[in-house]
Amino acid sequence: MSHIESAYPEYQFTARLDELRRTEYGYLDAQDHVYLDYTGAGLAAAAQVHHHQQRLAQVLSGNPHSSNPTSAAATEAIEATRARILAHVKASPDEYTVIFTPNATGAARLVGEAYPFRRGTRFVLTADNHNSINGIREYARAGSAETAYIPLDSPDLRVNEANVVAALSPPSSSSFRNKGLFAYPAQSNYSGVRHPLSWVPLAQRHGYHVLLDAAAYLPTSTLDLSSDGGGGIKPDFVLVSWYKLFGYPTGVGCLIARRDTLELLRPRRPWFSGGTIQAAAASAAWHRMAPGAEAFEDGTVNFLSIPDVKFGLDWLDGMGSAGVIETRVKCLTGWFLTRLLALRHSDGSPMARVYGPTGAADRMTMRGGTVTFNLLDGAGKVVDERLVALESAAARISLRTGCFCNPGAGEASLGLDMKVVRKLGRVRQQRPDMDAFARENSIPALGAVRVSFGAVSTAADVDKFFGFAEKTYKDRVTTTAGLPPRELAC
Repeated sequence: MSHIESAYPEYQFTARLDELRRTEYGYLDAQDHVYLDYTGAGLAAAAQVHHHQQRLAQVLSGNPHSSNPTSAAATEAIEATRARILAHVKASPDEYTVIFTPNATGAARLVGEAYPFRRGTRFVLTADNHNSINGIREYARAGSAETAYIPLDSPDLRVNEANVVAALSPPSSSSFRNKGLFAYPAQSNYSGVRHPLSWVPLAQRHGYHVLLDAAAYLPTSTLDLSSDGGGGIKPDFVLVSWYKLFGYPTGVGCLIARRDTLELLRPRRPWFSGGTIQAAAASAAWHRMAPGAEAFEDGTVNFLSIPDVKFGLDWLDGMGSAGVIETRVKCLTGWFLTRLLALRHSDGSPMARVYGPTGAADRMTMRGGTVTFNLLDGAGKVVDERLVALESAAARISLRTGCFCNPGAGEASLGLDMKVVRKLGRVRQQRPDMDAFARENSIPALGAVRVSFGAVSTAADVDKFFGFAEKTYKDRVTTTAGLPPRELAC
């Protein structure tokens, strides 16, 4: 502990989180488990589970698509949660609304399927994006719109703002007032890079609507969507998965949408369902969509779990003063990076290769608590991430391996150029031996290891990881013998 406090003295001001770790998240230490996958999912406090049980025992809730007492109770709880979400991001209910979805992916689909893509409009996105955003390009293609990717710069995996400007204003730029949709993550789920929020008004000045993926950003930071003059930004769409913030409930995400932009989508929804219409006919092919958010919430929303989001946000706010979680995560991330880069085999050769920012300044600014890397064995080869997955699991460490549903960042970090990617696209249909493919094309790795920190991560978690890494891989020469067949998820 004293080591991290000597390097990051502000860590001492996050001590309240250690007490919460002991009391509300004690199951981690009781099970001797090291959890390092907060970008994948947050963890639930005992108080959250207890609150859910108490609420179900005390409040009768029914399908909200009615006016009976149980329906009214559910509707009241849902609307209170909408208001709490808008308050969390400082958004005016006159300007923004909340649409509940199963997750951030479901929110992205709502935008993609109804956005007015047409010939002459464009879908512009950074190469650093989750596949939930990449998939929108299929809707753009169906609408005859152009898709344009903005490349990443190595080794930090950042995006040059000059390239953003160039992509938003190509020589053959459309004369439409609405030039299309610009999408990017506030924080990369692959590298932890935080892309500038100033790109939101930049793109809007160029005539684009903006979809901001906040799924990896919001667990350790806040957004300000306040009214003009309040210093906030005004994205048209924001994607959120609530389990990433506080672990529970799963199956509840949302699309935070500007009301005026949402009206562009409402008449273009490709179908209707229960709850999304004011009226429909069977004997004649007509229907009338419901106004606002109702037109996008297909069927019955998860009315028994949505109120847990309100409690989760209250719980998150109660974990400490503003910024305490972000401070802890920054300290742990910086300390982890320092130790990772210092790992050496006995001959002095490095034991790790990091993908993303590693500089001292980057540890504290424009970077979140996600670190992606590969371990290197005693012969200088990349330790296959499948081996790390198996052996870390045996040591009761939860981390992530693979390419994390972010092919653009994976391609940039692992050195997969366009020629190789196209070749890979052709041979994947034949279920090839991917390890042989990598050898034949001099690809050092087809996946990586990801460690990420959250609200109740501790210095002891970092110590345990490095104890495992040094004991397991220092001076060892590894092989892929006996590993399961590689499945490329990205």
